[in-house]
Amino acid sequence: MEEWSKSIVEAIETVVSDMDKFFTDVTEEFNEMLGELTKISEEITDEVQNKILPELDECINEFFEPIIDIYLDLDIESEGEHFDPFVTYVQPTETEQPACRGCKHYHGQVYGGNLLVCGMHPMGAEAETCPDWEGE
Repeated sequence: MEEWSKSIVEAIETVVSDMDKFFTDVTEEFNEMLGELTKISEEITDEVQNKILPELDECINEFFEPIIDIYLDLDIESEGEHFDPFVTYVQPTETEQPACRGCKHYHGQVYGGNLLVCGMHPMGAEAETCPDWEGE
């Protein structure tokens, strides 16, 4: 019986030793794979930063510089008015905001489909004349 218990103990010790070696080998392999993945990701990052991004930046600049140059060369500003391509300006006429013609407070820009006439009367003067009218 003693031999049998020794055999079991030796078998368990062998299994434990083999398992320890197995996990040590797996850990080493995993660390090597992780090191290779880190190296590959660093190479990819370097490639993107040093080659792709400068080329992309150059491509974007080549595309947009002529457009920006044309935009800047245009004589858009006139008599103190600033041109904004996303905002529509509405001049006061005899039928539309007549009390505001010639007033220095007139704003006349459309935002989201709503005309902002001026700071004092955002929707426009309610009468035919405006009490806040001041000439330019």
